[in-house]
Amino acid sequence: MGSASNPSFTAAGCPRSGEEDAALSRGSGVCKWFNLRMGFGFLSMSNRDGAPLEDPLDVFVHQSKLHMEGFRSLREGEAVEFTFKKSSKGLESVRVSGPNGAPCLGSERRPKSAQKRRSKGDRCYNCGGPGHHAKECQLPPQPKKCHFCQSVSHMVASCPVKAQQQLQHSSPGSQGTAQRDEEEEQSQVFVSEKSE
Repeated sequence: MGSASNPSFTAAGCPRSGEEDAALSRGSGVCKWFNLRMGFGFLSMSNRDGAPLEDPLDVFVHQSKLHMEGFRSLREGEAVEFTFKKSSKGLESVRVSGPNGAPCLGSERRPKSAQKRRSKGDRCYNCGGPGHHAKECQLPPQPKKCHFCQSVSHMVASCPVKAQQQLQHSSPGSQGTAQRDEEEEQSQVFVSEKSE
C-alpha cells in the first residue's frame, strides 16, 4: 500500500510480477499462413518492440489467442499486432489483434465440414428408395425384402443377384458361373412367389 506506483494485475486480480511483464514482448507483422481446420499458423514478425527487424521472425499463433468474434482465423497476409513470449518451442503469441488493437479480420473461407456424407448408393431400408434413410421414410413400415433385387425370399446381405454382380466385377472370366447362379436365383424367386 505504501507504493505510489500502479501495479498491473492478472486476470485473477493478483498483482503481476515484473518478470511476467518483462517476458512479454510486442510485435507487428503479417500472417504468414493459417490452417483453418487445425486452428493454428504462423505470423511473420517485421517489428519487435517498435524496432524494425532485418529478417522477419516466425511467431506461432493459435486461434484461441485471436482477438475477434465468431469463428477465429487469420487470412494470409493480414496485418497484425501481437504480444508474444519465448517458449521452449520458440516464439509464441499471447494475444493477436489487427492494427491499433482492432479485431482481426479473419479468413473468408471456412473449414470443410467434418459431417459424414452419404454415398450415392445409400438406400432406405424400409422402402428401398434412394436418397433417404428409414428414419426419414414417409411410408409406413413395409414388409421385409431385399432392397437390391426387391425379392421377399431373402435380405440384401444374402442377395444372390448382388453377389453375382460383385463376382462379375471382381473376375471378368467367370461369366459361365455367374449365368448359372442367375438362373438358379430366378428359379428360386419363381418358386417362392408360387408358394405365397
